[in-house]
Amino acid sequence: MKLNCVAIDDEPLALELLGKFIEQTSFLNLIGKFSNAIEALGFINQNEVQLAFMDIQMPDLSGMELARVLEGKKNSDKTRIIFATAYHQFAIEGYKVEALDYLLKPYSYEDFLKAATKAFSYFERQALNKTEVVKIESGTPEYIFLKVEYQLVKVNLKDIAYVEAYKDYVKVHLLSRPNPLLSLTSLKSMEELLPSDKFMRVHRSYIVALDHIDSVSKNVIQIGKNHISVSDNYKEAFLEFMSRWMN
Repeated sequence: MKLNCVAIDDEPLALELLGKFIEQTSFLNLIGKFSNAIEALGFINQNEVQLAFMDIQMPDLSGMELARVLEGKKNSDKTRIIFATAYHQFAIEGYKVEALDYLLKPYSYEDFLKAATKAFSYFERQALNKTEVVKIESGTPEYIFLKVEYQLVKVNLKDIAYVEAYKDYVKVHLLSRPNPLLSLTSLKSMEELLPSDKFMRVHRSYIVALDHIDSVSKNVIQIGKNHISVSDNYKEAFLEFMSRWMN
């Protein structure tokens, strides 16, 4: 697997160094070099770019502003960022826009390679997750397979009480075991994987199994001993389900 990369820096020597380091790294594929972020954004919108190495302080559109624009893309198409800048005070802001890493100028090839390897590992995990989370396509599924650590685990849908977002993972809470399964996937992917007539997202961090709801009070769902809030964004759909349930 090779990652399509772009280098973005308004300083010619810094841009040349980024391009050189990308080209000498076997798992990176340099497909563009840009001296301004606006030109780079146009290219990224028209091409498949997994990774952008870029400066922060640039004219017209800063690297941080470009990162925020890219953050709004669909998750499957999102270009990930590694910042390369001379200003260490931007490090915290960089992580706020989910930058994969932060290179402080002047950096060596060893520093660059560590950041690039971290990015490669991230995309490798994403690729494994896409291929190894399996949904049964014929008819209504009775079970799914989830990637848990380095194995696929069969999970009966009837055993799922609720699913909880946890950083880059989800916790799948089961009726049959005290501890949840931790799977490297997103809550959005789980929402698409689970049948909509049996599961409903009720919060940015929760999907519940409708059959296992014990009670509802003041927009709080109780499943066993667990209490899960219904957020405003999902309240209308949940209330519609409740009205059908009561009828």
